[in-house]
Amino acid sequence: MTAVTGGDERLAARLSALPGPAHRVAAAAVVTPGAARTAGLGTGLEADFEIGSISKGVTGLLYAEAIARGEIEPTTRLAELLPLEGTPVGRVTLESLSTHRSGLPSLPSSSHPLRRTLALWRHGANPYGEDLAQLLDQARGVRLGRPRPRYSNFGFELLGHALAGAAATTYAALLRERITEPLGLDRCYAPAGADELRPGALHGTSRRGRPRGTWTGEAVAPAGGIRASIGAMARLTGALLDGTAPGVTALDPIAPFGAGSRIGAAWITIRVKGRDITWHNGGTGGFRSWLGLDRDAGVGVVILSATAASVDRYGFALLADHRTAA
Repeated sequence: MTAVTGGDERLAARLSALPGPAHRVAAAAVVTPGAARTAGLGTGLEADFEIGSISKGVTGLLYAEAIARGEIEPTTRLAELLPLEGTPVGRVTLESLSTHRSGLPSLPSSSHPLRRTLALWRHGANPYGEDLAQLLDQARGVRLGRPRPRYSNFGFELLGHALAGAAATTYAALLRERITEPLGLDRCYAPAGADELRPGALHGTSRRGRPRGTWTGEAVAPAGGIRASIGAMARLTGALLDGTAPGVTALDPIAPFGAGSRIGAAWITIRVKGRDITWHNGGTGGFRSWLGLDRDAGVGVVILSATAASVDRYGFALLADHRTAA
């Protein structure tokens, strides 16, 4: 198990140099063989952030783990695990969901995504909040498009709940039983509502510093509803690098995904200066996140920010610096 130390001064100095003045509350972790360093800016190390679409990477791990346990096959259809028989979406396979090739839209039109986006911009409202029954109602009316690479939040929502169905549990419980408890991730969870936020849960802001509502909801959890502290993310990164994370084969790319990219179960691999970098980022109304791995060098980096301004470039740069040092 990778040892995690906190409050690293050099890392804190790097963190304070995040692009622009907006990132006043942030945290970072650098994981190298056998150790991990963490630092916080404007918050304690136990505070938890919304990790956004890095949640998809976690769902990818659960997908690969379910295959390893024999609970599902890549060709398993949604209708075999969720009450979607007789609908177009019921024919979609789990593998196509895990690689964003299902033909599903990013969000269903019945969820009124434009109206929700406007409410987010104007009032900071959470555009997600459905429970599982509402998600399934939306799914029954969706038409499938051509099965080509197309990033789909909706698809990963359905994938996560299908995996929970295969294990006869809920997504939040599946996350706890197969990821957070085995890896000791005390501050990593999927709240179904604001009343389930834990003490120390941060509230994010827009790039201009305006408060944003928390993105909680049973339906959205597998695609973007997980919260975690920097320490929990450091431990997860260490387990991904040393191969002890459940479902770690999710990192292995199996299909092309856009120019120069390949995808596994959610996780994207690109070539940067002759090195394979496996990564995922995340964004919610008030948070941004990035997790990247150089698996050959055994180095990983995590950046979490409670401001909705991208940290991707900083994450890639920090990983490159520590990869070279390693």
